Amino acid sequence: MGKIKTFCLMAGLMLIFMYVGNLFGGVQGMKTAFIISLALNFYSYFFSDKLVLKHYKAQEVNKNNAPMLYQIVENLSQKANLPMPKVYIVPDDVPNAFATGRNPKHAAVAATQGLLNLLDENEIEGVLAHELSHVKHYDILTGSIAAVFAGAIAMISNMARYNVSSRNNNSNNRSNGLFAVLAVVLLPIAASVIRFGVSRTREYEADEGAANLTQKPQYLASALAKLEGYAKNYSLNKATSETAHMFIINPFSAQKADFSSLFSTHPSTADRIRRLKALEDKYQ
Repeated sequence: MGKIKTFCLMAGLMLIFMYVGNLFGGVQGMKTAFIISLALNFYSYFFSDKLVLKHYKAQEVNKNNAPMLYQIVENLSQKANLPMPKVYIVPDDVPNAFATGRNPKHAAVAATQGLLNLLDENEIEGVLAHELSHVKHYDILTGSIAAVFAGAIAMISNMARYNVSSRNNNSNNRSNGLFAVLAVVLLPIAASVIRFGVSRTREYEADEGAANLTQKPQYLASALAKLEGYAKNYSLNKATSETAHMFIINPFSAQKADFSSLFSTHPSTADRIRRLKALEDKYQ
């Protein structure tokens, strides 16, 4: 299912770019947009994970410099019959985590320093099991590509808005109107791309997958409660609306959730905790 969604995202991006190209340059503009979208598809498939990791200044670690974190990921990977992913720490005091990559053989999991400071070992295991569930079900590819696609569309929207604001009153009204329409329409399209590629149900499924993997759903529930409490007041540094869906919990604080809510793909944390608590009897 993840692979099908990824294909649809790639095809959808190409169609959007070709449509915009046709608006501005007719057939030639559409051809140019087709070439650009092909290049973007190639780049996002092979390099979207590196782009995200670089954006958050994630630093790769190993069993020598982060033994506890590395050992947890290694143990969980063996239990889940997954190749060992690369392990990263994001130098940020706000607790959060995400996974990225194009498939289980080319995957990475990242935790912020704040998460490692806040949670105990069992809770960290629950969070990482959640992220490895995303890896196992190919959510990471869809999520990483959706981030690049949404960012590209948002960039076009911002360019259109800039063109509107920079034109003087003598500018062609029809042209101004076209740019204005693009500015208004493309940002919601970017949000729709995210929401299509990353449905809220995948978070529930990853939570359940983590419970199955650790047999201890109460610790993931406890971790989510702590993360939610912290997130009410603090936002992750360098957090972007286009990548927010990749994190285990919304990286924007409640005070900054106005614009980012347009891109929100996270279900209610309280509901996730309730579902996890309902699984506790199953693993007694």
